[in-house]
Amino acid sequence: MTTTDWDAAADAFDQEPDHGLLDPAVRAAWAARMAAWLPAPPSRVLDLGCGTGSLALLAAERGHRVTAVDLSPRMTALARAKLAGTDAEVLTGDAARPPVGEGRFDVVLARHVLWLLPDPEETLRHWTALLRPGGRLVLVEGVWSGTGLPASRLTTALAPVTERVEYERLSSDTALWGRPVDDERYALIATPAPPRRHREVVDVHLVLRRGDEVLLARRAGTGYGDGLLNCPSGHVESGEDVRTAVIREAAEEIGVALAPGDLRVALVMQHRGPGGRPRIGWFFEAAYGAGGEPYNREPDKCSGLAWHPLSGLPDDMVAYCRAGLDAYRAGERFVLHWHEDDDPVAHSPGTDRSTVLPATRGGSRGDSR
Repeated sequence: MTTTDWDAAADAFDQEPDHGLLDPAVRAAWAARMAAWLPAPPSRVLDLGCGTGSLALLAAERGHRVTAVDLSPRMTALARAKLAGTDAEVLTGDAARPPVGEGRFDVVLARHVLWLLPDPEETLRHWTALLRPGGRLVLVEGVWSGTGLPASRLTTALAPVTERVEYERLSSDTALWGRPVDDERYALIATPAPPRRHREVVDVHLVLRRGDEVLLARRAGTGYGDGLLNCPSGHVESGEDVRTAVIREAAEEIGVALAPGDLRVALVMQHRGPGGRPRIGWFFEAAYGAGGEPYNREPDKCSGLAWHPLSGLPDDMVAYCRAGLDAYRAGERFVLHWHEDDDPVAHSPGTDRSTVLPATRGGSRGDSR
């Protein structure tokens, strides 16, 4: 249905028993369900696709702080009239992307709304992001004459973003509808999973210097960036610190036996690859000659080593590594490098995804001398 359809339907909307809740028995049945579904008042409740505001009014009467949203201007006008005298806020806007800014809520409530939206799964992900820690989704849906959403589809959609989903069959409770119904009607009360502690892969990169030149390796057979150049590099393994890791990687990849005193921190970069997850890269500088003559110790992963001028790096490099070396050459020490999802892995001349993070210069003694 379009916005115009809902505007045209608004004046007669409350004639349905479960819309207007004009029958005391129907109203009492919904009030009892709402009392069970919502946390103890006062909590912040976001009622999406609120219609004329009947459920929003039940929540407000129990002492909840309610924000109600509907796409239809006529519906929201009737909801404002119904909620007059409460502190509820009524907004006109898209239920899928409600106009609540940075607002966060204890409950996101939606009755017979998701089935009308073009992408219920994406909508649920967005609604979950509107919840405060410990919040809940309360979804009333069903299937009527072949239209609507079966509970199995929504529980599947909720599984990746929730810790627990409770199902309540509502079809048999005739008091809710003011008459017997023989279709599928249900409620889902979903509790999102608690936020997980952020974790990232840690990389190490060796900037081996020979005057103005740096040693680069051409990747091969790795499944990532093959054919492109990058510094000798690898992941930090469990239990390693970053300095130990770069010493190990230098030995494994280019046969150089570095000592801790050979290394200087060149750059620290947080990076996100195209469509990937963030990672932290530590770039260490060492001088040519430290640890011996480099050679290709991993021909199954590298097709060759070559020296390249830092002042004129080639374009056929992994973008992450190229951005790190460009920042290092410019004297920067802390950088973000965040790809767009459709970016190539390879360096793309003219496209710079780097953001330099200012660093303190010098120290402070904390005295007046």
